[in-house]
This record gives sequence, structure tokens and C-alpha cells, in this order.
Amino acid sequence: MSTHAQAQTNTFRDSYRQALANPNLRQTLSKATAQFVNARKNAASDLGEEEWERLRDNARRIKDHTLAHVERYLKQFSTNVERVGGHVYWAASAADANRYIAGIAAARHVRLVVKSKSMVTEEIELNRALAQAGIEAVETDLGEYIIQLANERPSHVIAPAIHKTRRDVASLFSEKLKLDCPDEIEGIAALARRVLRERFASAGIGITGVNFAVAETGTLVLIENEGNIRMTTSLPPVHIAVMGIEKLVPRLTDLEPFMRLLPRSASGQKASSYVSLLTGVKSNDEGPEELHVVILDNGRTEMLADPHLREALNCIRCGACLNVCPVYQTIGGHSYGSVYTGPIGAVLTLPMAGAGHAADLPFASTLCGACRDACPLKIDIPKMLVHLRRQVVEQRKQNKVQHVLFVIWAWTMSSVRRYRWAARAVRFIQHFKTMNPLPSFSQRSFRQRWHV
Repeated sequence: MSTHAQAQTNTFRDSYRQALANPNLRQTLSKATAQFVNARKNAASDLGEEEWERLRDNARRIKDHTLAHVERYLKQFSTNVERVGGHVYWAASAADANRYIAGIAAARHVRLVVKSKSMVTEEIELNRALAQAGIEAVETDLGEYIIQLANERPSHVIAPAIHKTRRDVASLFSEKLKLDCPDEIEGIAALARRVLRERFASAGIGITGVNFAVAETGTLVLIENEGNIRMTTSLPPVHIAVMGIEKLVPRLTDLEPFMRLLPRSASGQKASSYVSLLTGVKSNDEGPEELHVVILDNGRTEMLADPHLREALNCIRCGACLNVCPVYQTIGGHSYGSVYTGPIGAVLTLPMAGAGHAADLPFASTLCGACRDACPLKIDIPKMLVHLRRQVVEQRKQNKVQHVLFVIWAWTMSSVRRYRWAARAVRFIQHFKTMNPLPSFSQRSFRQRWHV
């Protein structure tokens, strides 16, 4: 199994208690997620309910079909990437992917790489692996750059630094970059752009994730709002793209519903600022001289084989489920101790990282269903969380006292007569205060009140 989303030093319970004790965090999260939710609602309403649901249904149908035939489409995609001059590497695990990427850098004597925002490279902890190999990786997305300077993990799928205020960022930049940084957003962005421009110019490799991969053409689809991805894929001579096996769509025409759903669900935009469709290596003085596509498994085939969890691979990483989740809105992303946070993170982390790292995460949900309603692909996250809860409970070793108590409880609750007898016994015990560890029970049952 993968090293994905290793838990933080603190347990989930310790982390969320720390988050609950931080009123500034809750205020920041509440404001930011509310803005995302309102923007999404307005962007979706512009299409009309009928068109919105049509797009959701079409996207879900395409994803379900692709996952059902993923082996065929992966083979077609890899063949077409190689046909247009690229190289394909099949990585079974995070370690495999990291070793291959570090090897490319070492073979070309590269000591600096630039990276675009990529959840999959966060998943495999690529920056750490490159650092261990003596290679510096610089994040070029503003949010990811902030997180990198703070030595933190992303707190949100699309807004990594959602938990930080602009004053937090200004203070961080001043400390880490040794430069005066204004606390206005425009000034912060201008300073980051000035610092990063030098890195783009001197980097030997550009590394990106992949939003979608088109099997029929070998095309990589990259979606962004800052323009840094285009610089990452065009300035360095080598482009390495890392993608999970679930990123495929069969044809270019299949992109249509996703291009309309993703920006609306993620940031409330009608369209993303930049959409790059990259096919092959340098042509007409544009693009990289060398292209490598790393296709990552890292626990995904096991999820694909599980009928209870398979639909989680339909996720397009829009973050809509995080924005409506009352648990995420209260404790933020770092409490999860995982790269993937919120409701979908609780589903993805446990099968990939194992129960030892993430056993509490399926319980970090009210099961209210808001995540399912917000998901553009209609992924039934609450259903999967219940399934994972059942797995965790079955795997945990209960002590003998717990086991006996649960057997007695199950036996009592399985009979109306035994339940009524137990209720009367509890009410009797309540008279002996020193012997009563239970919460106070009403002296009259609901049935007795009903008959009055």
C-alpha cells in the first residue's frame, strides 16, 4: 500500500481539538467556504437546473464508462503519448514514481525544478523525495508557494492556503524571503511573481499534475487561473506530468461537461482563465523538448476493485464537498492529517494509507448528505463513509468488557419487552446516586406520556 497521506504526529482527535480552540481559524474558514458556496450557486444557476443536471449526468456517465474499461483506455492513452514523442512510466506506488522522477533529474544534472499545483504530487510527497536527492522543487502556484514557505500541507483541494489571512501571508513572506511585503493581495501576488520569475528562467524541469487525459489523442489537459502552469510546461526543456489512472476520458469531445462543471463547482467561475491541451513534445518552437508522463496507481486499482468505493475515483478534485461540509468548515483541512481533506478525503485516505493512519477519518462526518448534493459527479460520499466505518469497527480489536457490553446491548435492543424492562431498571438505578454513572433518564417513558 502507498505512503499516501501519512498521518501527522498528532492524532486526528488531538488535531481537531486544537482547531476547535482556534476561533480565528473557524472565522477564516467560514468566510472563505461561504464565498465558494455562493459563487458556485450563482454560476450553476446561470445554466438553469435542467442544463446543470444534464451536465452532471453526462459527466458521471463518461466517468463510469471509463473506469469500467480503464485498462483499455490506459493502453490507448500510453500508445498515443509515445506516438507523439512522449515517454510513459507506470508507477505502482509513490516510491516508484518518486524514484523515476528523481532519476530523470539526476540523469540531466538538474538541481532545480518548478512545479504547478498538483494534488497527486502532494500525495506521493514528491518534494520531500526530491529534496532527499539533492534537488530543489519550487511551487509556482501562489497558494502552494505560501504553503511551501510555511512548511505545511494544503488545507483545501483548490485553495491550499484557505486557512491563512493576507496578513498571515505578508508576515510569512517578509520572514522567509527577507523582503518587505505589503499586506494587500495585489502586493503579495506581485512579490511572489517577481521571486518566482527567476526560478522559471533557471529550472531544468517543469512538473505538473493532470486534470484530464484524453485516450484517443494522448492529450494532457491542464486547468488553471494564474498562468504558472503554462510557464511550467513551456520554459523548462523537460516536462514531467504525474497522473492517477482515474484521470482518463476516452475522447476530446468528452471534455465538454467537465470543462463546464469543474470551474463552476470549484471557484464559481463560468470558465477557468487558462486551459492547456498539450499533445507531445516541442512543435513550432512551443512546448518542452522532452515529455514524461507518470501514470500512478498507488492504491487506486484496489479501490477500483471494491464495489463500495469505486465511485470515489470519479472525483475531479473541485473541492465542492469541502465547502459545504459542517465538519470541514469547523476544523479545516490540517486536522485530517492527510493531503486529501474533507468528506472525499476521508474516503480516499483510508483505502490508500491504511487504517493505522486514518481510521478516525470516516467518522469525521455528520452524514448530512450536503457533500453528495454538492458533488458535480453525484458521488455518494455518505454511503462510502458508512461502509468505511463498518470496516474500521470490524478491524478494531475490542477489549472483553466492551465486547460483553455490546452483546448485552444488542440482545436487549432486539426485543421490545427486554428494552422496556431495561428502561425500567435504569430508572430504578437512578434513585441510587452513588451507583449511577448514566445520564439522567426521564421518569416517564414516551409511551407513558403518549397515553396521557
